[in-house]
Amino acid sequence: MTIWIQPKRYRRRIICVLLLFVAAICFSYVWRKEPPSQNCFQYFYGDDDADDSLLDDVQLSSPQPADDGRSIFFHETSCSKDGLVRLNARQACAIESAARANPQWNVFVLFAAPVGFQNRTTQPIVDALLDYRNVHLRYVNLTTYANDTPLEEWMQNGEIFRSQYMNSHLSDVMRYLTLYKYGGTYLDLDVVVRRSFEKLEPNYAGAESTRWVAAGVMNFESKGHGHELAEMCVRDLLANFNGKDWGNNGPGVVTRVLRKYCDTHSTVHMTRERCRHFTVYPIKAFYAIGFEDYKQFFEEQYLEQALLTLNQSIVVHVWNKFSKNHPVIVGSRVAYAVLADKYCPKVYRSCGSVF
Repeated sequence: MTIWIQPKRYRRRIICVLLLFVAAICFSYVWRKEPPSQNCFQYFYGDDDADDSLLDDVQLSSPQPADDGRSIFFHETSCSKDGLVRLNARQACAIESAARANPQWNVFVLFAAPVGFQNRTTQPIVDALLDYRNVHLRYVNLTTYANDTPLEEWMQNGEIFRSQYMNSHLSDVMRYLTLYKYGGTYLDLDVVVRRSFEKLEPNYAGAESTRWVAAGVMNFESKGHGHELAEMCVRDLLANFNGKDWGNNGPGVVTRVLRKYCDTHSTVHMTRERCRHFTVYPIKAFYAIGFEDYKQFFEEQYLEQALLTLNQSIVVHVWNKFSKNHPVIVGSRVAYAVLADKYCPKVYRSCGSVF
């Protein structure tokens, strides 16, 4: 039998390649297991010399979210690398519509990264928002926001920063955590609010289908049954968080909790009587036009049909994940433009030629 021995130079190359391969595996393992040492969400936290133009921490600023339920929360979880407040026209429309429909409620727009205004100048649409005395722009200090909650240790471990859908999943975490801390109403930033929340009994969400409760509109009281359910959601999130599944940590949480709480898998049966002081509103209340029909908001041929479908809606959800690349020309006769002109007029008229 003949034994062939590689020349030394080839053996060295093979050994070097193997060492690099092992090093790459070790590096990827460490990266998965250890949170990044710093990212733009945490850049200014704990810095006593931080720019005074930064937004105030919601936990330290005034007014504080009240425990009477008259607080509305939006979360902006994009990582702003330049440190400036940035909202697009559609996000600002959601905020304005909520503030206009609920003038006696405080609307908190919570930025997950420390952001502020450069030389105190802002975008025209942000100026339009700040005309409303009940709109408050704040940032959330992620290093302390979960303190004294069931998520404290989990947030400190940095699990959220290893998610494949970090911005989306951070929004999921923040909405449940905020409602646990303060109570009130959470809204997605891709909605238009058509009616006041004053007459809605507290503790509610909306059905997206007969199987799923959506997480784009949720209300929990700060005490009693509402707080109990908010805690159940936070604990479900802690137990079942999955950074590889886009929907598991948002609608998945409230759906799982209510299936147990209401002892039914059908959203049709999640009534106030069955769910002990909690209501799951029918599809027409918040999600009358489903994501599969989102184009009805953007094409003139669907205008009358869309407005008729939305006639009984309290909140309109426009499905930004699918619709963000569909332009709306200001003044056009598409459903989204008509809604914006009526329910967020200051933003709509200050956003330029494209909404």
